[in-house]
Amino acid sequence: MTTLTKNSESKFTINQAQIAGPVTRPSGRIVCPECGNDLLFYEVAEDVTLTTSYIQNPDGSFTPQSDDSRILGVVKLYCAECNHDLTRFHNRFVEMLF
Repeated sequence: MTTLTKNSESKFTINQAQIAGPVTRPSGRIVCPECGNDLLFYEVAEDVTLTTSYIQNPDGSFTPQSDDSRILGVVKLYCAECNHDLTRFHNRFVEMLF
């Protein structure tokens, strides 16, 4: 709570009362129930086909030209702090990718 107080010199001062309680996170954030991490995550895709096209240079080396990936299996989400399986939150994770 913030209050304004007028002192004897006709100046206002601001007094702020601190409210005790837990620090909350914005709603919709994914939070690991195991360790509380809400920052670092990783995905693991199963049964993936990666196709990379290359061109061979005159000196015999190769330069990639394009990449294509197809995920045929399950994609899982994990906490990057404790490796807890967070796959139940994967749909929310995908919705929030920008």
